[in-house]
Amino acid sequence: MASEDKSLNFIEQIIEEDLKSGLSQSKLHFRFPPEPNGYLHIGHASSIALNFGLGIDYQSPVNLRFDDTNPEKEEQEFVDAIKKDVEWLGYSWAEERYASDYFQQLYDWAVLLIKKDKAYVDSQSSEDMATQKGTPSTTGTDSPYRNRSVEENLDLFERMKNGEFEAGTHILRAKIDMKSTNMLMRDPIMYRILHKHHHRTGDTWKIYPMYDWAHGQSDYLEEISHSFCTLEFLPHRELYDWFLDQILEDNKLRPKQREFARRNLSHTVVSKRKLQQLVKEKHVNGWDDPRMSTISGLRRRGYTAASLRNFANTTGIAKRDNLINVSVLEFCIREDLNKIAPRVMAVLDPVKLVITNYREGKEEWLEAENNQEDENAGFRKVPFSRELYIEREDFLEEAPAKFFRLTLGKEVRLKNAYIIKGESVMKDAEGNITEIHVTYDTDSLSGSGTEASQRKVSGTLHWVSISHAIEAEVRMYDRLFTDEAPDSYKEKNFLDFVNPNSLEIITGYVEPSLSTVQNEDKFQFQRLGYFTVDKDSTPSKLVFNKTVGLKDAWEEKGKKEENSINNSLKDINKYFKVETKPERIAIESAIGESIKNVSSFSLLQNSLKKNINNNKGSLLFAQFILKYSILKSKDFEEEDIKKLYTMSLRSESTYVRSKALLNLRDLENESLRNQFQDDILKAFSNPPKNASEREIELLKEMVKI
Repeated sequence: MASEDKSLNFIEQIIEEDLKSGLSQSKLHFRFPPEPNGYLHIGHASSIALNFGLGIDYQSPVNLRFDDTNPEKEEQEFVDAIKKDVEWLGYSWAEERYASDYFQQLYDWAVLLIKKDKAYVDSQSSEDMATQKGTPSTTGTDSPYRNRSVEENLDLFERMKNGEFEAGTHILRAKIDMKSTNMLMRDPIMYRILHKHHHRTGDTWKIYPMYDWAHGQSDYLEEISHSFCTLEFLPHRELYDWFLDQILEDNKLRPKQREFARRNLSHTVVSKRKLQQLVKEKHVNGWDDPRMSTISGLRRRGYTAASLRNFANTTGIAKRDNLINVSVLEFCIREDLNKIAPRVMAVLDPVKLVITNYREGKEEWLEAENNQEDENAGFRKVPFSRELYIEREDFLEEAPAKFFRLTLGKEVRLKNAYIIKGESVMKDAEGNITEIHVTYDTDSLSGSGTEASQRKVSGTLHWVSISHAIEAEVRMYDRLFTDEAPDSYKEKNFLDFVNPNSLEIITGYVEPSLSTVQNEDKFQFQRLGYFTVDKDSTPSKLVFNKTVGLKDAWEEKGKKEENSINNSLKDINKYFKVETKPERIAIESAIGESIKNVSSFSLLQNSLKKNINNNKGSLLFAQFILKYSILKSKDFEEEDIKKLYTMSLRSESTYVRSKALLNLRDLENESLRNQFQDDILKAFSNPPKNASEREIELLKEMVKI
């Protein structure tokens, strides 16, 4: 039974109700049924956690079943990758099954349906079938082949199986109801002809079952008690049950299909088709590219199995599809790595630092704590010398008062080492700093217990000794898409949002303790973030992937952009209160600059949509978004743009009307602009009483257009 010290989700409630209604707990049996046509992604990780988690909670078996009914897209590579992912996540399956195990039984049942006059061979073209099937608002019509005799159907179906026909010439359909309100019940396809090699059955079969015919019957054959699917399969449940009704025996367990919401993750896509497109078009470097939402990509980036399981538990099970911010996933990996990742020092944008009063040739091996979060992590030795690398951003020659890093005349501490003071710099011919010269306090060694060592200074910097440092390739990964929901816009291709800066490859320097690292070893580069060793790494060339930063930079950026929009909205009212044109120009310029700096597509879209109302300030702000944002009119829904122009041209404010005319004049969509010609002609013939000179000028210009 599920643990009673936690509230049950609705899936667990369904199981508990079935147990109370007489279902024996020994009959509980779950499954995870991926189609081997691609690599698993973060959405699958949640489904895996759900099904295998139920198996653990109820001490019941969970099958790993591959729904391999489409040889055109399925490969053994994907089977192997899926098994590896499930095992890596920490789960074990009771049995490994395949829908292809049941091809003969499925065929035999199809023959039974034909004999019962509940299935027939249809020989229409796909175009004719689509027309004949009708639409959600109109009923379908019967196929001209629907009333073929049982004998003819049996003969044709056997010949289909024997490979006598070309693909597309015949299909087998269930005979249900062409007038059903559920389109899936309008004589759905059960089998199609495919002359394709199957990764398990080879060339034995020339016909292959459709998902809806194979899935429920596979559940039935495996005696699965509960078949949990994502919400897009809700309309399929009626068909799932109809097919079971045709073959169910009284003494056999009947599977129950129920649906839960898919977890969509922001700033990525979780569609296998779109992930495959990213791979094929080389927007990424394979299915396991660390920018991908695949489990293998996340593993390569440095995510742990524990962090993905925790993410699944944190987001829970819902009845409605929702978009989960990727920052939740990043929080889960930070939380896990904070506990387990050793702290090391690395410098990714180096500038040379010379301690002028440290003797040349001298070196010390200083003690450094491996992980302050883990008392058993111990300590390591790091080398210290006269010449070091520090991060370039950790020094300013002339620094503001609140700059707590190194500058001339001020002191900072070097991590695990000494307090230093900025003295001078050396520059190249272009004025770039090439060396920073400092002095150190000889008595200030960390942990030495001296009075100087306990002195408080403004900041602490990480560093590496130049003579001991190991050069490494560091791959700085960022979110693959710039928008939180790249595939949610009707008029935009999700590829338009691919982040051109999602990967930056740099050369960094790491401390020598990392000379023996292995693939997938994880570290915190102090003050920089969490990094993992990539599979491309070799003893002669270390390669690290950035897993995640120490802080959520995207959240900070998002809040900054939201604040920018909100503050601009507040400032818009000043536009109507000032009396002079220069004052209005200054206000518009400031607001326009703020809007230009907003990169979030969805924030701009939502801001425009929310401000299409009768308030003159809102309408003016929406017009400013059209004028100054990185988006064009075509990036917004046309109905919203039409509504905005209609309301703006009829506004009480000449300023709103003028901005609308100005934007219309520059509109790239000529046909859309022409839709407002009547309004413009009417205003030109009879200008509003409060029309400004600028508005009159624009009306004249627009009439000429």
